[in-house]
Amino acid sequence: MLDIRLIKENPEKYRIAFENRRFKFDPKVYPPEFLEKLPESFRNEFNDVSSFIAELIRLDNERLELQKITDDTKAELNKINKEIGFKKSKKEDAGELLEQAQALKEKLSELGNRGNPQDLQVKIDEIMKYIPNIPHESTPFGKDENDNVEIRKWGAPRNFDFAVKDHETLGTNLDILDFERSAKISGSRFVILWGAAAKLERALVSFMLDIQTNEHGYKEVYPPYLVNGDSAYGTGQLPKFEEDLYKTKLDDLYLISTAEIPVTNLHSKEILSGEQLPIKYCAYTTCFRREAGSYGKDTKGMIRVHQFNKVELVKFTKPEDSYSELEKLTANAEKILQLLNLPYRVVALSTGDLGFSAAKTYDLEVWIPSQNKYREISSCSNFEDFQARRANIRFKREHGSKPEFVHTLNGSGLAVGRTMIAIIENYQNADGSIAIPDVLVKYMNGLKTIFK
Repeated sequence: MLDIRLIKENPEKYRIAFENRRFKFDPKVYPPEFLEKLPESFRNEFNDVSSFIAELIRLDNERLELQKITDDTKAELNKINKEIGFKKSKKEDAGELLEQAQALKEKLSELGNRGNPQDLQVKIDEIMKYIPNIPHESTPFGKDENDNVEIRKWGAPRNFDFAVKDHETLGTNLDILDFERSAKISGSRFVILWGAAAKLERALVSFMLDIQTNEHGYKEVYPPYLVNGDSAYGTGQLPKFEEDLYKTKLDDLYLISTAEIPVTNLHSKEILSGEQLPIKYCAYTTCFRREAGSYGKDTKGMIRVHQFNKVELVKFTKPEDSYSELEKLTANAEKILQLLNLPYRVVALSTGDLGFSAAKTYDLEVWIPSQNKYREISSCSNFEDFQARRANIRFKREHGSKPEFVHTLNGSGLAVGRTMIAIIENYQNADGSIAIPDVLVKYMNGLKTIFK
């Protein structure tokens, strides 16, 4: 969540930032229960960002003015009531004071008709929930993913001397990927891993965790897969992206779409010591996504499924350290691809392709031979204090100092399913078998090649 005080201090900065990331406040795209909580002036689409910001500032100024007048009136009434009590205790005439008290009560009633400052604050908070983070100055300007900027490449795509097959064909022919039975059990966009594929999935998880904990200093944590609404709100999945989450009806809990949600909220409503920072966690979890906005996209194979495993990296840092820590986190994720000898590239997302909560994001894209292009396998983001404000995660630089919001970062290290896709396709042989990357052989109990 953004700080409305900063918006009021520099509205032009935020106007430019919102326009750069193509944000437009359109209440028609939000659920009816949200619209009911808004002031009348926010129930229609704004023609431009400037009008939206101006109305938001006007509403907050109205709240502040109403709060001040209400507080001053209540203070004056309390003062007069004490004087009335004093006069009555001395059996003196308090008639004039009683008239003043009555006038102040009537004024409070009139103020109540204008609105309650607390109610206005709730309405402002509702609006702020749907406003995205603003891009960092180093985030490249652009309209969409076509304007993302390539930062670097690692490794060269392999030159095959035979016809390349995709992972679905290879896995099905080897009897290690089963899409028919998974559809029978669960529907489309699920997969069953048999034998060597199941073992490879487990090997990748162990390998990734070992590298991040033993070599990069992350503390491993295994969090719950079900979280409450406050946790999903803290990281920015709620309320805007509720349709992409699976929700339990009886318990009002959400299946996690990423380990970022439970791990970031490990320190919600806490004040950390500056000496603790940076805090670095890694977590392996299964993730669940409805993929509500991607119908017809990547429907074949394992590229975009509803259930997948992922190793996530999460950091809590001091504000001045967060961008250097973003570079380190990205390098930590890249190390996995390098050790697996998988060609990849790093791209900086443009302002128009940036995620809701992020100020800056690097995507790692691994080479997929059957598609002859790079595909995302990790997003490494700095959210600055956006998530920390929502989840109320703060720190003190020293004893007695004023608490400040931490900066939060996260990135996949890596998405396990897409890593398996990359291995199957990049390590395929002419006879349809799959070679195992050297670093994984020990995790596969010495297996070097997957044959039918």
